[in-house]
Amino acid sequence: MVSLRLKRAPGNDDIPLPRKMTEHSAGFDLAAAVKEPTVLQPGDIRVIPCGFHMSIPPGYEAQVRPRSGLASKFGVTLINTPGTIDADYRGEVMVPLINLGRQPFTIERGMRIAQMLIAAVPQVEVIETDDLDNTSRGHGGFGHTGH
Repeated sequence: MVSLRLKRAPGNDDIPLPRKMTEHSAGFDLAAAVKEPTVLQPGDIRVIPCGFHMSIPPGYEAQVRPRSGLASKFGVTLINTPGTIDADYRGEVMVPLINLGRQPFTIERGMRIAQMLIAAVPQVEVIETDDLDNTSRGHGGFGHTGH
């Protein structure tokens, strides 16, 4: 079991802390801590506060992802997905939303706007070398296997 320590940002006692909506949910829903309704026009990008700070244990990261309902119904998603929050970050959690839909979208205070997963990050040693092992794919890049 991994412990995630959360601290509310001042003035956000009414904003739900991250929570899983079902027993087997992978992600914790994140709520908008906007002071007033915020309209995202088509093509707009806004960084939306979530009303809390957190302490992620060393060796872990938080991955912030879109909510599938907002993305599929309204075209509202994250501009960088998944976004990574590092274990040493202590600022307020924020979500960079973009409206890829055709209609304006209003973000209300307390609305669930994204989801956050906690994932292990392995320790990796980078080694410079002159040779790499061969694979059947080799140098095949984007679209090399067809459609």
